[in-house]
Amino acid sequence: MSNHDDLLVSIAEKVESERSNQMPLTVVVPGAVITGRLAPEAVWKARVAEVLRDSERLKPFAELFGPSGEDGPNGGGRPTHLHLHVARILQGSYGLPDTGGMYRVAIGEVSGWTLGELSYSDE
Repeated sequence: MSNHDDLLVSIAEKVESERSNQMPLTVVVPGAVITGRLAPEAVWKARVAEVLRDSERLKPFAELFGPSGEDGPNGGGRPTHLHLHVARILQGSYGLPDTGGMYRVAIGEVSGWTLGELSYSDE
């Protein structure tokens, strides 16, 4: 999208202000449909850092996702990205990865979205 969707930005702002990670969201971006739960940026980063710290090979990267001392996303400005967790890329009737992943999506890249998680088949 060339213009940010103000409603989608407002939803992201609400998630940030409420510190909630329960908003189900499905987005369409170039090359993918991603479904999961929208999380505040700080919560998302903390979870990514935790996963990286648990990996011997990736541990040095964990510090990049640590607290930056900023108040909210982008230093308190309007969100520019969506942070999805327990998220899956929908590929046909399958969700990848099986366990859900952590995705950061630029709001400007979202061409369509819906509240709720789309179902998929694990078969």
